[in-house]
Amino acid sequence: MVIDRPATRTPRALVVLLGAAAIVVAIAGIKAVAWLAAPTLLALVIVITLSPAHGRLRRFGFPRWAATAALVVFVYGILIAFCFAMIVSIAQLGQLLPRYGDRIMALYEEIAGVLAKFGAGPGQLRDIFQALDPGKLVSYAGSLLADLTGVTTSLVFLLGLLLFLSAETADIDGRIAGIAGERVRTAEALRDFGRRVRVYLAVTTVFGLIVAAIDVLALVLLGVPLAALWGLLSFVTNYIPTIGFLLGLGPPATLALLDGGWRTMLAVVVVYIVINFVLQSLIQPRYVGNAVGLSATATFVALVFWAWVLGPLGTLLSVPATLLALAVLVDDPGRSWVTALVGSPRRGQNRMSTTKKRHATMFSNQPWSFVQSRTAGMSRAARRRKRR
Repeated sequence: MVIDRPATRTPRALVVLLGAAAIVVAIAGIKAVAWLAAPTLLALVIVITLSPAHGRLRRFGFPRWAATAALVVFVYGILIAFCFAMIVSIAQLGQLLPRYGDRIMALYEEIAGVLAKFGAGPGQLRDIFQALDPGKLVSYAGSLLADLTGVTTSLVFLLGLLLFLSAETADIDGRIAGIAGERVRTAEALRDFGRRVRVYLAVTTVFGLIVAAIDVLALVLLGVPLAALWGLLSFVTNYIPTIGFLLGLGPPATLALLDGGWRTMLAVVVVYIVINFVLQSLIQPRYVGNAVGLSATATFVALVFWAWVLGPLGTLLSVPATLLALAVLVDDPGRSWVTALVGSPRRGQNRMSTTKKRHATMFSNQPWSFVQSRTAGMSRAARRRKRR
């Protein structure tokens, strides 16, 4: 005689604890190999962004190898030109900083006189402004130039990775179609991820170029040195959500203070604030629209999280990395609540929920006697049919 034993279910608390432990282990593993994960994610984002261009070149009659080679040369040229411009500009900054030694000391005495009126002693002021020593500034610039060696190593790895990923671009549609045969939701999520990343990068790049051009023009008119460097910095920090504006404002404002005084620094701050508010806060979100689908709070939390996990490159990749994580979570219907939690409200969503609430309220407000009469009528009709 076989006795059927009831199936035992795993306690929900244990499942939650095991899932949390797995997430912690995965995050720790990604953080440990951030030197590999960050360039890989960057290369993946670049290849996904340029994959439609590969298809267009094929439709124009280019062979597969020629289309791939054209994209690789294009990306290589942009990255090499960008790195060359950064190295030259930072070298110029290192040569320029020692000239402001006297200006730094005069600024120190000026601020010391103002703070002395509020009771600040000379010892406290000396500790505060000790970091402004010209010798230390030069050493900081030298250490920054030394760190370029590590950046160069990462760049070489990125270039090699781009070469192999670009060669696989032509087969990406076929591979997603193969995934769709078994897991339709995964294929749809990956296609949606690629579309969102392309729209986000396209809009951010266009607005970054506009903001950088306006910043360079304003800095040239104000007489701030190295305007091209600060325009390049403004373009890069435009990819950093929420705090990118502040990161791009600090260096040119400081150099404007050393070179032209308080009025020049104030003018730089006002110009940057106006440009950031009008372009990045009012116009850019309208063009991005629902392409990204992340709320402001989720974007800021993602920025902090990916910067901690992937390092400085994580600030640039915070939005694409979050979109990739959401694409993976969407595959499981039981975890799709994460998308609803961190996503921004979509157009028409509130209207649909309001309509559902209205229908529920109309049904719940019906008199109980009416419901009873309908139920009693249905019961009497059922009894008549049974008698017949």
